[in-house]
Amino acid sequence: MDFSTVLSCNRRPTIIDLPPTRANDSTLGMIPFCCRNGTILSPLMDSTKSISAFQMEVYKMPPDLNRTQLNPPQNWKINGTWGPEFQCGSPIKVSPTRFPEPSGLPTESTSIATWQVVCSIKKIREVNPKCCVSFSAFSNDSVVPCRTCACGCNRNPTKTCNPTEPSLLLRPKTLLLPSENRTEEALEWAKIKGLDVPELLPCVDNCGININWHLDSDFKGGWTARMTLLNWDKTEHVDWFAAVELGESGPGFEKAYSFNATFVPGSNDNIIFMKALKGLNYLHGADNGANQKKGLKVAGKQQSVIMFSKKKTPDLDLGGVHGFPTRVLFNGEECVLPTTFPTNDNQRKGMVVKKSIFFSLLFVMAYLLL
Repeated sequence: MDFSTVLSCNRRPTIIDLPPTRANDSTLGMIPFCCRNGTILSPLMDSTKSISAFQMEVYKMPPDLNRTQLNPPQNWKINGTWGPEFQCGSPIKVSPTRFPEPSGLPTESTSIATWQVVCSIKKIREVNPKCCVSFSAFSNDSVVPCRTCACGCNRNPTKTCNPTEPSLLLRPKTLLLPSENRTEEALEWAKIKGLDVPELLPCVDNCGININWHLDSDFKGGWTARMTLLNWDKTEHVDWFAAVELGESGPGFEKAYSFNATFVPGSNDNIIFMKALKGLNYLHGADNGANQKKGLKVAGKQQSVIMFSKKKTPDLDLGGVHGFPTRVLFNGEECVLPTTFPTNDNQRKGMVVKKSIFFSLLFVMAYLLL
């Protein structure tokens, strides 16, 4: 037995899915359906990427060297940085798996033995969210940013910031700065708008993914929104997907220009499922980019304008809460929404935001978010 290529000698090893760049690796890759970077998509989204495979070689150690007695690895568990936890059952022996001939000849090879492990969603993990949403509108020049500590607070936050104070309103361009570098811009904007500033400023959102939903236009026959994804993590998201629940305004959806978007089946036309267009499936991670001299990160960014018609929703009030999503999910994780909305400056002079009493009771179908 040659142990020079062994990757782990642990009794309970952690197996990490390989990135797509290792698919043709002569040592670890070259396996059909391998190297998904830990992402398995719904068959309705892309059937070619709904399967992920890896190969593991398990060697027997003395005194257990009986070649005819095969015992599969036990106690399987699926975990990840995104999505829910899975609980796995014991391996069950099934019919041997058949493999096509790699050369393309019409022959097959058969495995010595095959076991099946069934894993199902155990529960939604009770951890901090990983994404948040900001709201803005053409009728108001202030952005309602992500909520304070939307994805958790740092240790001992009360010494440096207030974890319960609402986030300060921002200029739209300030969203392109890292949340920890927005203080100067936020204070300047508060001074210009005559807004009160607390003695201890609110904490940052601490979210890796920021999503801005902007009401872009309102015209006689319809309206448009612009959805912007900002990735402040270093990790890129391959084959990202999102779901947006829009309540009363959802049935008016027509198309997205830079995303592939469609209604979720059975959602009464108020949940829109979105993914990247072909060739644009990478949401890049943050880097220093153009702000390298300033020492500021530049977020990975993708955005699209989304078109809506008023034929099915003629009574929408886009100066209020209509037109804003009631739930947003990114890669299966539910994002934290603001508790206030931008109002129409022409409707209420001097009022920038108002409290929301609009809550959604609908749920996105789980099978689309795995």
